[in-house]
Amino acid sequence: MITVSGLTKQYGTRTVVDDVSFTLEPGTVTGFLGPNGAGKTTTMRMITGLVPASAGSALLDGRPYAAAPNPGAVMGTLLDAAAVHPGRTGATHLTLLASALGVPAKRVDEVLEMVDLTAAGGRRIGGYSLGMRQRLGIAGALLADPPVLMFDEPANGLDPEGIRWMRGLLRGHAARGGTVLLSSHLLGEVEHTVDRLLVIGNGRIVADGPVASLLGSDGVSVRAADPAALARSLEAAGFHVQHGDGGALVVTGASPSDVGVVAATGGHVLVELRPLQRGLEDVFFSLTAA
Repeated sequence: MITVSGLTKQYGTRTVVDDVSFTLEPGTVTGFLGPNGAGKTTTMRMITGLVPASAGSALLDGRPYAAAPNPGAVMGTLLDAAAVHPGRTGATHLTLLASALGVPAKRVDEVLEMVDLTAAGGRRIGGYSLGMRQRLGIAGALLADPPVLMFDEPANGLDPEGIRWMRGLLRGHAARGGTVLLSSHLLGEVEHTVDRLLVIGNGRIVADGPVASLLGSDGVSVRAADPAALARSLEAAGFHVQHGDGGALVVTGASPSDVGVVAATGGHVLVELRPLQRGLEDVFFSLTAA
């Protein structure tokens, strides 16, 4: 569990993180979103102690990350995939990390296989692509099998197959009771990966809640055997109806049950009935526009 309370960071008179508070529970993947310069990375670095906080606290299971006897066994982090020695091989890099974490050396082969780098383990990191460095960073975070994972832009450089693999990795970790905090600019991928969203703008949390709740409903799309007749019934019931693509009707200000009642009352045969939701991109820009 991560508990952040009143976390603040000031550089002189400039406040880059302003009274940020949230709690992350086990079994969830939380997306941490915000435009460049909003305070995401600074917040994550304060959680690890890499950046000292001006005020507030960040605790993992009741104590600061740096105060844990073996921090890497409490939380695995990927904050900068480039922060590795390019002259070392991937396997050597992980072996050194494993030694520092007190993890058996055989774990290196296991995590290399998990991130699909077994064949590249003997190669120097300087020859790795950006996506391979991301996978290596994720392997390092997984070495001690920590209950908490915190990744900053882990999909950067990954191809579509790699992004899908990472989604499964994070969802699987949460399904086993783990906690994940994920920062990413890939809004479409975040929407399909996370349970909860934290949105930060100008250093302050501007939204916090389940994905479905923040996206909300933007009306209903309905297809019927006789769309013109259904449209007349809906308008007679006081609903605003627009004609969408492929013969669908878009009913604003209505829920699926509202449309279903009108259809049942008028004897209309429905082919499709589903809620329309705003995209995460629309929500993101509306929340961070200021």
